[in-house]
Amino acid sequence: MRFVDEVTITVRSGDGGRGCSSFRREKHVPRGGPDGGNGGNGASVVLRAVPGLATLLDFRYRNLFRARRGVHGKGKKMHGRNAEDLVIPVPAGTMVQDADSGETLADLTRDGDSVVVAGGGRGGRGNATFATSTNQAPDYAQPGIPGEGRRLRLTLKLIASVGLVGLPNAGKSTFLASISRARPKIADYPFTTLSPVLGMVSHRDEDFVVADLPGLIEGAHRGAGLGHRFLKHAERTEVLVHVLDSSKPPREIAAAYRTVREELERFNPGLVARPALLAFNKTDLPGAREAAEKARAMLKIPEGNAYYISAATGMGVKTLLDALVALRRRPTA
Repeated sequence: MRFVDEVTITVRSGDGGRGCSSFRREKHVPRGGPDGGNGGNGASVVLRAVPGLATLLDFRYRNLFRARRGVHGKGKKMHGRNAEDLVIPVPAGTMVQDADSGETLADLTRDGDSVVVAGGGRGGRGNATFATSTNQAPDYAQPGIPGEGRRLRLTLKLIASVGLVGLPNAGKSTFLASISRARPKIADYPFTTLSPVLGMVSHRDEDFVVADLPGLIEGAHRGAGLGHRFLKHAERTEVLVHVLDSSKPPREIAAAYRTVREELERFNPGLVARPALLAFNKTDLPGAREAAEKARAMLKIPEGNAYYISAATGMGVKTLLDALVALRRRPTA
């Protein structure tokens, strides 16, 4: 399934039905009074987060949504039926913005969250409602109020407890595959992962979602490489794991960490304040553990925040998962 996380759609709510202007016409009733019914209300357009969706792909094939109008009023004081709201399903984690003004209308973070993005037009009043003691035969009725139309920008930000961050080819996909049933594409070249991959992890009686986020490069906060397509998904995570390639020289390992951290901070300063652990990957290779330890010392990272693993062999992975579970259980201030 193709992953799509940004789309623009157009929605239009339903017009209100016309009110009716009519008079009672029956045998032996020469002066029947006004009996025009009211028009029904037009349908609103509602976006609702539903389970089972993980992409905005469907909106690439349909991006115009029109709700039904209310039914017109009729004689004999028959009111028109209200139109049923048009409910558009979206994945949890969808942010809804007005495409023209940029105003954020809603952030649908949980299944069942919903927002009315275009209110239906109100039905017009029939002439029966205008009758008074001084105006007993009104011959006019109201038209229905037109519905609203607007363009919306939908942005999906994945909801995961843990986000894996790092430069391309650091081993994030291999790590996710080793701890869950997710099967991301794995190969020995940059940008193998072109879209986020989610995996459900069960460890120490705790279930949580881990996201393998696409690798980034220097300048990602400006859109370089995969740019914002990576960084926006990191905003939802509770904990970040920096995955570092320990097969490199110590200075390159340290520089990789600094690059990722700087891009996170430039995109959203709050990301660097989030709880984070360092996973020095590929430490099963000759000399890699020593290089990782030297890089940790250069970065002045406390021992308790650094873990030496091999995603390929499983070495140290359970210890890292123990730390993640403990970090997630730690009460927040």
